[in-house]
Amino acid sequence: MNTLINELRQRFTEKANTENAEQMSRYLKGHFPFFGIKTPERRAIAKQFFQETGMGKQPFNEEFVLALWELPEREFQTTALDYVAKFLKKLDKHHIALMEKLITTKSWWDTVDTIAAHPVGTILANHPELIIELVDKWAVSEDMWLRRTAIIHQLRYKDKTNEDLLYKYIKQNADSKEFFIQKGIGWALREYSKTNPYSVKQFIETTKLAPLSVREGSKYLPKD
Repeated sequence: MNTLINELRQRFTEKANTENAEQMSRYLKGHFPFFGIKTPERRAIAKQFFQETGMGKQPFNEEFVLALWELPEREFQTTALDYVAKFLKKLDKHHIALMEKLITTKSWWDTVDTIAAHPVGTILANHPELIIELVDKWAVSEDMWLRRTAIIHQLRYKDKTNEDLLYKYIKQNADSKEFFIQKGIGWALREYSKTNPYSVKQFIETTKLAPLSVREGSKYLPKD
């Protein structure tokens, strides 16, 4: 594992850009250091790395994901999520524990939103029994990022959205003062409004929500 990590680090180091790194770190409020590699180039480096090491054709490796998550530079975490994305169709219900760990460590919107909408959304669509077992607890967790994940995990479901569940989680968090919860509620409503605008309109009109949530959730609603 160390050999793989060192190889990836070397490739990132060769493409490091100090000016970009400073800008990227500021964008994420200084929470993480960066090599300064922009997303298209980082993904190209990762793609070549996965091909040359054969990792893309081997079984999903949780140890690799966790090893990248421990490293300081943010490119390692986003590359870990690129790796996870290659295995979306092969993720099983037991992988939800890994996703919970990723959500609750090195937490910020850039990783949490990707995890929520893609691996978590995929796993829960295939294993809805986890809703009661786990996600109902996330929705009222002390961890803000788990609550945001519960609210937005159906972003890509469209007409398969469980409307009752969406509205339940939103109501449970409607009085939150947290920006990322208010924004997440608005985002979830906005996306669902593309599928069922009149339901979302009625929900917004009959539910006490933060102004930010209302503003975000109403963007695509009919004016009448």
